[in-house]
Amino acid sequence: MTEIAVSVLVVVGALFTFIGSLGLARLKDFYTRLHGPTKATTLGVGALLVASVIHFSSGEDMPSLHELLVTLFLFITAPVSALMLAKAALHLRVRSAASLLSGTDDDADAGEQSG
Repeated sequence: MTEIAVSVLVVVGALFTFIGSLGLARLKDFYTRLHGPTKATTLGVGALLVASVIHFSSGEDMPSLHELLVTLFLFITAPVSALMLAKAALHLRVRSAASLLSGTDDDADAGEQSG
């Protein structure tokens, strides 16, 4: 039974990681590329780590805590790093694909509203 659970988690983790990596490579602008590594890849690596916990804890009395710590650090650091990257991009005024398609200029809109 544990082999089936581990196999399913490995396949699900690999699919999520692949989709996240594909999103990083294929999406158009910086802001949409942030979602690939932070959302799908985090879930994928999390599923792989849970599969590792189940596999290495199945024959022992105590659960394997190394993977749980890695999972905890992953779920804490991935959103924080994505937030810092997004804030840096906003500070540097990196334009999104949506603003390029709509033809809006954020600086011009701000000038019109204040004047």
